Amino acid sequence: MTAPAWRLTEDGPAPETGPARPARSGSTTRRMFVVAAIVVVTLLGAGGFAVAGGAAALLPERPEGCASPDRSIKLYAVELPRDGNQIRLGYGLTPETASYPGPTMEMTEGECLAITLYNQVPVATLEALRTDPTHPLGVSLHAHGVKYTQLSDGTAQSFSYVPPGQSRTYTWFAQKRNRTTGTPGTAGYWWYHDHVVGGPHGTKGLGAGLFGGLVVRRAGDPKPDRTYTTVFGDQQSINLRRGAATDTCDYANPQPGPTCLVAKKGERVEFIVVGMGNDMHTFHVHGHSWADTRTGTVSGTNAEVDQVPIIDNKTLGPGDSFGVQIIAGESVGPGHWMLHCHMQFHSDAGMSTTLHVLDENGNMPPGGGHDHAAAPAGATDAEPAVAGAHQHK
Repeated sequence: MTAPAWRLTEDGPAPETGPARPARSGSTTRRMFVVAAIVVVTLLGAGGFAVAGGAAALLPERPEGCASPDRSIKLYAVELPRDGNQIRLGYGLTPETASYPGPTMEMTEGECLAITLYNQVPVATLEALRTDPTHPLGVSLHAHGVKYTQLSDGTAQSFSYVPPGQSRTYTWFAQKRNRTTGTPGTAGYWWYHDHVVGGPHGTKGLGAGLFGGLVVRRAGDPKPDRTYTTVFGDQQSINLRRGAATDTCDYANPQPGPTCLVAKKGERVEFIVVGMGNDMHTFHVHGHSWADTRTGTVSGTNAEVDQVPIIDNKTLGPGDSFGVQIIAGESVGPGHWMLHCHMQFHSDAGMSTTLHVLDENGNMPPGGGHDHAAAPAGATDAEPAVAGAHQHK
């Protein structure tokens, strides 16, 4: 792929000229405070040991409301088989089950989750992805939507990343809604991803596959039978794949996963929809619609329900995420229902897959042959992948 003909400069505006002015004592004090805070961050991030006294209070280990984790899980970052000449990485609850997207993280408001991330990506691979030789080698875990302190931000500048061969525990808090204070809570559809691989924004980590879906539920939310994460990204890709690679279902024995979206008629299917990269997209599912609400469903009085739009296509920008819940085949029956970006040149380039709705007995309906557009030559970031699949129920 050729480089763009323009670039954004990193140079700031030229400093104003004129006679030098003496520094104010207040400015000096603030600078000393910032330097001291950076030293504390460095010590905590690099060595992980506590600093006694007031300095440690600047960097609490857990967010307010999380006295101790309610659950703890292990997550592994590993290298997966290459996709052509493209390096692929993935998160997994075990090294053997790593995939892209990674496992769906599910929390309930009020819950505090500790995730220990183990970096098993080879040093040579991280070096190959690095765009600046001075940038640290490592992987990280950065979450959207939930609460965390700077020690769990998953960035290089906060030193909250995991060097090769090491591990680090991140703490996420699903803060509850508080009607008295106006706190909105954290219930919603979010995502997590690397923020370190390649450079300070984790662009190479995202492009290699280090991302996954996160859902925070509120008490009383409808529970799905199946959840799929669909990440719409650059080069007209869905989960870093396009064309025939987006749908590899075995019609005789379909196994749910990132490249096999399948459900029985009548099952409640949930999609965590994420936008990644630099392009705008739309998320459209044939034969099905949903309420444009937090959960994708409607409740309340008739007057309240009447104010909720019912849609089957929603715009998605980089970093955006939302949730969709549908009843598979409701009123329309079993079938092979297209799921795609409705920007026409995106879908023409292969940004399209299929939701296979089986009959009540689990039988695949007739038809549905693969007729996706082939990936354009020379674009490697979305070539067919061979990583393992993940499905959350």
